[in-house]
Amino acid sequence: MAVALILVLIAVGSVLFHMVSPWWWTPIASNWSYIDDTITITFWITGIVFVAVVLFMAYCIFRFRHEPGRQAAYEPENKRLEWWLTIVTGFGVAAMLAPGLFVWNQFITVPEDATDVEIVGQQWQWSYRLPGADGKLGTSDTRNISPDNPLGINRDDANGKDDVVIEGGELRLPIGRPVKALLRSVDVLHDFYVPEFRAKMDLVPGQISYFWLTPTRTGTFEILCAELCGVGHSQMRGTVMVQTEAEYQAWIGEMSKRTFARLSPPQN
Repeated sequence: MAVALILVLIAVGSVLFHMVSPWWWTPIASNWSYIDDTITITFWITGIVFVAVVLFMAYCIFRFRHEPGRQAAYEPENKRLEWWLTIVTGFGVAAMLAPGLFVWNQFITVPEDATDVEIVGQQWQWSYRLPGADGKLGTSDTRNISPDNPLGINRDDANGKDDVVIEGGELRLPIGRPVKALLRSVDVLHDFYVPEFRAKMDLVPGQISYFWLTPTRTGTFEILCAELCGVGHSQMRGTVMVQTEAEYQAWIGEMSKRTFARLSPPQN
């Protein structure tokens, strides 16, 4: 009886804790409310299954508790029960996967008017590259990385001459404008994560991953690395500031002094 009561309390306590939990989502600052909806659907499905299983266990413990003279029935298999469990489990898994696949398709289907922004991860800092006046990013290669070219930008690519380079600084984005984030790592696996944006993606050495978002709220938000990347992982943080269009244009005008052509010394 005590064990059955404890299980009931666990089920009820879990539901109440979820409803009044102090650890809830941060206010969203991008267009990805779909992420929150998907998590909510997952919580409902897994929560109902959890409560049902725990309460069923409590019922079984109480209903079939030991009593003098009672013997357990031996039933090695029950094909009907197994079919029902398989079908219900299959529907439950599909119900959790379907919203995620739908959102993932939107996550990587970039609008044509999105502005490219490169985000580079390395132990243990974030660096960024923004397109210059031509609106295009130049090509890059990790083999080009050197003390005076920390992002490995191709010196022979004319599109990269006016690229704005921000090494270990602050990323700024204009509000209401879609942005395509191009993610690249120069050493190990990292993960770019801004909780308020609901944006999270791995940076895999040797490839460029991407997603897109539209900032919907001005402010300064923390960038985290969500993949263990070495002893300095916990300190690999940065900030992204979302500004009005006028503020952003004033800032990008000042940053035109930090183009790759200006920062890169002439080659002999």
